[in-house]
Amino acid sequence: MQLLDPFEIVLFGGTGDLAMRKLIPALFQRYVAGQFDARAHILAAASSALTREAYIERALEHCREHVGAPDFTEARWTEFAACLDYQQIDAMRVEDFKALKTRIAGRDAQTRVWFLSTSPSLYIATAANMAAAGVVTPNARVVLEKPLGTDRASAARINEQVALSFAENQIYRIDHYLGKEPVQNLLALRFGNAFFEPLWRRGRIRHVQITVAEQLGVEGRAKFYDETGALRDMVQNHMLQLLCILAMEPPASSDADTVRDEKLKVLRALRPIDGDTVDVKTVRGQYKAGNIEGESVPGYADEPGVPAGSQTETFVAIKAEIDNWRWAGVPFYLRTGKRLQQSLAEIAITFDDVPLSIFQNRAQDAPNQLVIRLQPDESITLTILAKAPGDAMRLRPVNLALDLGESFKERPLSAYERLLMDVVKGNLTLFMRRDELDTAWSWIDPIRAGWAQTGNPPKTYTAGSWGPAAATALIGRDGYAWRDET
Repeated sequence: MQLLDPFEIVLFGGTGDLAMRKLIPALFQRYVAGQFDARAHILAAASSALTREAYIERALEHCREHVGAPDFTEARWTEFAACLDYQQIDAMRVEDFKALKTRIAGRDAQTRVWFLSTSPSLYIATAANMAAAGVVTPNARVVLEKPLGTDRASAARINEQVALSFAENQIYRIDHYLGKEPVQNLLALRFGNAFFEPLWRRGRIRHVQITVAEQLGVEGRAKFYDETGALRDMVQNHMLQLLCILAMEPPASSDADTVRDEKLKVLRALRPIDGDTVDVKTVRGQYKAGNIEGESVPGYADEPGVPAGSQTETFVAIKAEIDNWRWAGVPFYLRTGKRLQQSLAEIAITFDDVPLSIFQNRAQDAPNQLVIRLQPDESITLTILAKAPGDAMRLRPVNLALDLGESFKERPLSAYERLLMDVVKGNLTLFMRRDELDTAWSWIDPIRAGWAQTGNPPKTYTAGSWGPAAATALIGRDGYAWRDET
């Protein structure tokens, strides 16, 4: 592994949940792996009045919990902690940024990463104060966490302010889903294996399902979630990015902009969903009280912090269509929600039948299917038909399964391990470009506007189920069923 040159990371929101649970543990893992050494400088910046020692103690507790044995050792933590520093800062005060500039003076020649692990509502003020204090250097990069804005207009305002200080190739709009090992394997599956390409198109694929399901509720994030909802929290970024990787044309190279050009083409080819088509092609739902793995859970309306009468959706199902030559006529069904029966993320690709079956006893309703499981386990399963034992020629579905955890003994990198190091190395491939983000919002905004126009409340579903019955009807109208309902 290449040892990176000394760099500096400034973590705004350095005491927050993301920094403590994900970012600091990820950086510790990369340090232990030898990807950087004690010459790196990691400065956490937050509004809390903490000493450096108090911050390191707090970070230690979280890192011990989230890394765990055998990767975590006290000796390695002591080495890593030498990289850590802390400064109190108010994102609204330019004077604090000027003090920060003094604190980091002398490292301007290094790669400097500004990671905005704060509420997106602070992005504009933070970027403006960074510019006013003169802390942006030619080697600087800025990382923006999702959700970036609440619609196309608000995202544009953030991008315009950030662009006053940073060039587009210095801006890293992060979606941690793209850093997950199974998503990397999706790229490898598509573009590293010749036998899939002839089948990856209309006439060979009947339909595609993308499901990202959670058993958890809002888990103390009621204020954020109620202002966001499932469409903006999951579909606008995670699910559309998965769809792009599945549907994009093979890029000419692995160059960042070449890959992102192909993803952008998919987003631009998505058929608009607006007006009268919203009720036909989308379902939004909200969970009511139910049972998750034997425990009673409250409905969304009764969760602490949820406003009375909230119409925020906790479930979304969408029939998406891509108007290009490769995918015309192939529906992509997207489904995501909270308090569902199982926590999983998977992609199911159902292939067309053979043109003419010569077997009278062919298994009914058992098409060839490729299932790519992203979580909780990572696996790839191909369902084919084989002859069942006996005299008669009876075909039954069997699975060819690849357990990625068993096949590769190396510890997989967490999403933030990969993405943080990609930022330091200047690799933009797994980060959204401004035109990608703008086009994604252009497709999402009319759906939200259509819901508002109809005035229909979200359809209720029982916690512990697979969502509203209307979601079953959405896919059922085309003669298909969700994979868990077959």
